[in-house]
Amino acid sequence: MEIWINPACSKCRSALTLLDAEGAEYTVRRYLEAPPTAQEIEDVLHRLGLEPWDITRTGESVAAELGLANWPREESARARWIEALATHPILIQRPIITADDGTTVVARTPDAVRSVLP
Repeated sequence: MEIWINPACSKCRSALTLLDAEGAEYTVRRYLEAPPTAQEIEDVLHRLGLEPWDITRTGESVAAELGLANWPREESARARWIEALATHPILIQRPIITADDGTTVVARTPDAVRSVLP
């Protein structure tokens, strides 16, 4: 499995601690240093069954600079949201875990992390 993290994030550190305690094998992707492409974000959204605005951290300063609060949350604006996430990865909710079987979760809780363990 792969986990997208920001090392400064306490939820990310907690998820890593839980994965380690469970003996899980995983790859860490520091997504601020190795940002996902628009296609990778699209793939993750498909697996999550969510829309880009569902995984956007709207409290970040760059969200205010972009005026995200005023962007439409509809299909016609979807590509614009995905491009914003790809261009400004700090906007992506974290951590996100993609398991080898394709199961993907926004792993902000211990239960979410456990849900992708074999």
